[in-house]
Amino acid sequence: MKIIGLTGGVGAGKSTVLNFLEKDWGAFVLQADQAGHLVMEPGEECYEPVIRLFGEKIIKSDKRLDRRKISDIVFSHREKLEALNQIIHPAVKRYILKRLEKEKAAGRKLCVIEAALLLEENYQEFCDSVWYVHTDKEIRILRLMKNRGYSREKAEDIIKNQASDEFFLEHADFVIKNNEDPEQTRLQLVEGIKQL
Repeated sequence: MKIIGLTGGVGAGKSTVLNFLEKDWGAFVLQADQAGHLVMEPGEECYEPVIRLFGEKIIKSDKRLDRRKISDIVFSHREKLEALNQIIHPAVKRYILKRLEKEKAAGRKLCVIEAALLLEENYQEFCDSVWYVHTDKEIRILRLMKNRGYSREKAEDIIKNQASDEFFLEHADFVIKNNEDPEQTRLQLVEGIKQL
């Protein structure tokens, strides 16, 4: 089984790439963000530790955690964000490794792990190849404004707080340029799969 680690900044179009890999190559896709939500569900590994960190005010009436409240708190309390990350990130990594084992046992040929912090969290340690989705900054800003309703300022702020293109380029085994139409992106994936 081959494992691709897919990363890139916000608005780069990672979802487009994931859709192609899933549809055209039968890849099993694991997204770190979604895994992060799963490990915070009631009864899961991070549920109680997160309540201990923030208190019961973050529990909604359906017993699930109020991620919006958590987000508001960590936005203005850096130390709380760091504590939350120390709870969530190791659990997400364990969840992903467990799922990869399951997929391998089921005979899956290709798995893709998508994570914005793929390199920062050292996911490349268990990936055969790291792919970086690169999109020009202005295109990313316009996508975020159109697709997520962000103001230009918010989009620029988010991009500014992420790793630089240079950092990604330095650590990537394969770069997908996603400025043009989706078909151009798909053609690049054909090349990436050949290299794999």
